[in-house]
Order: sequence, then C-alpha cells, then structure tokens
Amino acid sequence: MAGEKPEHVRSTELGKPVTMLEAIREALWEEMERDPAVFLIGEDIGDYGGAFKVTEGFIDHYGPKRVIDTPISEAGFTGAAAGAAHMGMRPVVEMQFMDFVSCAYEPLTNYIATSRWRGSGPVPMVVRGPVGGGVRGGPFHSQNPEMAFFHTPGLKIVYPCTARDAKGLLKAAIRDDDPVLYFEHKKLYRAPFLREVLEPDSEPIPLGRARTHREGKDLTIVTYGMMVHESAKAAEQLAQESGLDVEILDLRTLLPLDEDAVIESVKKTNRVLLVHEDTRTGGIAGELAMRISEKAFEWLDAPILRVTAIDTPVPYSPPLEDYYLPQVADIVAAAKYLAKY
Repeated sequence: MAGEKPEHVRSTELGKPVTMLEAIREALWEEMERDPAVFLIGEDIGDYGGAFKVTEGFIDHYGPKRVIDTPISEAGFTGAAAGAAHMGMRPVVEMQFMDFVSCAYEPLTNYIATSRWRGSGPVPMVVRGPVGGGVRGGPFHSQNPEMAFFHTPGLKIVYPCTARDAKGLLKAAIRDDDPVLYFEHKKLYRAPFLREVLEPDSEPIPLGRARTHREGKDLTIVTYGMMVHESAKAAEQLAQESGLDVEILDLRTLLPLDEDAVIESVKKTNRVLLVHEDTRTGGIAGELAMRISEKAFEWLDAPILRVTAIDTPVPYSPPLEDYYLPQVADIVAAAKYLAKY
C-alpha cells in the first residue's frame, strides 16, 4: 500500500468532531487497515471518490485492486461481490443511490440471501449507500427501499442515525458473516448537529440491538433513521406544550429486529407511536404493530398509531415532498391524540 493516510480520514485521531459521512469513511478505512480481505466495489468510488465523497483518497492509498470502479451494472457488481465473498473476501458494495439496489434485487434475494442456507458457506458482504428524502432528489434518488428486503430470510438490514452508530454498526456489518444492507440517510451525511468526537479504532456496535435515544414515561415512539431526529424535535415540543414525557426507541437494525426492546418500552409507557419515512402500506409499522399486539396488548392504554410517508412516489416539488414526508407537526398531533386516552 502506497501513500499516507489522508487528513480527512484521520479526524478521530486528531480529536475532531466528525459528521456521519466522516464516521462511515473512517469505519471503511479502519476495517480495510485491519483486514486485507476487505475491499470496496462500486460506481465512481475510485478517482472520483464516490458520489458523496465517502471514499475520497482511498484509491491513492489502497490502489485499484481494493477500490474497484465498476460500470453502471448494480446486478453485475453485486453478483461479483458475492463471488468474492464465497472465496473468503469481504466486499463492501457502494450503491450511488440505494434506489438502484432494486436492480440487484434478484441476486440479493434469490442467491445471496439463500446461499448460506443452501450449504454454500458464509457470504460476508455489505451493500451500502444513501437513502431518504428531504433533499429534493425526486423519485429516483429519495426512496427508502428497506421494506422490499425486510421479509427476505438470510439478509440483515442496518439503518443508523448518528455518527457513532454509523461507524460502529458499519464495522459490525463488515465483520458479519451474513450479507448486510446498510442504509445511510443522505440528509444526515453532513448534518452539523450530528458531529461527534469518536475514538480511533473503536469497537463495533453489535447488530440487532435497539438504542434508547430519549428516556420517557408517558409514550413510546419507535422509529429509525432521519425520523429519530424529527421525533426528538416533536418530543421537545410535546414536553413544552403538554408536559408529555416521550421515550424514543431507535431500532438501528431492522433485521434482526430488537423485539424485546420494543415490548419493554411499551410495557413501560403503555402508549406507542410508530414513525418511519418509508411509505405507509407495507412499512415496518405494520409488522411492529402486530408484534406489539401479540406480546403486549394487555399493557396498552391506547390504540397503536403510525406516522409515515404517504403511498406515492417521492415528489420532486419541494411543497409536495414536504407534504409527502412525515413532519414534526404530524408526530406531535398523533402523540397528543394518544395522550387523551
């Protein structure tokens, strides 16, 4: 390996607060340093440094054999990564936008997810990339496609919302022997309120464990991704306006789902609001509501409510996109309704 580690991937060593994007960059760098089997593959990740510059400078240090630029063929390079994983490598696939992971749906669900179950051994690979709306990206660059894969046994799905979790969960995903889909909300990449001072070479954060983002006793909001922060804004508003003490549970990992953490929080507060940016029909709120009904129905003092995006493609028009996406006001209104019971 030639070249020095660039300063923009040394933020933790220098004690600087890092953005979520920088935390992801550092996780990739540290895992590539730790394990020579880790390599990156995707469109424009080499000389260009990726669409959002996550891998800027990587090719100068690691070379084109570990930072592999590909043609625009998501199915092709995802399948190639699976073959490398079978041979003992640990590929990290970058989708320029996760909307286009749909092009790799067949290899991911029909082959990669089932390989270990069919006796082909571990498939240690990560498919990562940006998701989410609010940046006026239109219908092809703003989707949240997690639920298209949620019901596929053999896959794991991770969706962090803080710099610390972004780094620790990505490290865990790279070291995992199962295929992991890793979703990164693009509106959080450079959000200044997410800057954190992180330790260099920090330990992975185990997959499958939810995190209490805010302690509370009157109502539980179960959410993930960008909606954790929108829910936190709503919780502060509710505390000021109504005196409601809201607990926020950040799922972090959708597969495996930390069902125990959800049930324990519901038993504590007796009211639950499910919030996600994904569309309403087929969203994870439906699955969560069913599990809560099965395992904690007698603890509920109010109906289970959900706040989600509406069932349309993501609009490009700013006013229409704002109408499409869940807003703080929507979360506040739903919580106030639950508090009446």
